[in-house]
Amino acid sequence: MRTHRIAAIGGDGIGPEVIAAGLQALEVCAERDGGFRLDIKAFDWGSDYYRRHGVMMPADGADQLRVFDAIYFGAVGAPD
Repeated sequence: MRTHRIAAIGGDGIGPEVIAAGLQALEVCAERDGGFRLDIKAFDWGSDYYRRHGVMMPADGADQLRVFDAIYFGAVGAPD
């Protein structure tokens, strides 16, 4: 069975909620299809991460993402 590795970055505002709902839908698709599964890893990279660390993601963030088949990305940006 094929496994699709997905990096999920919810981001800010409504982004995390939208990403969570989308991931639920993807899981249902995988279950109903039966021919693939998902390996999802969530990253907390967004404005809150930036406030804590002074950067949007760690220095090796792009390298961390390269191992995934897809990146499911929400909204990033805070009014402040």
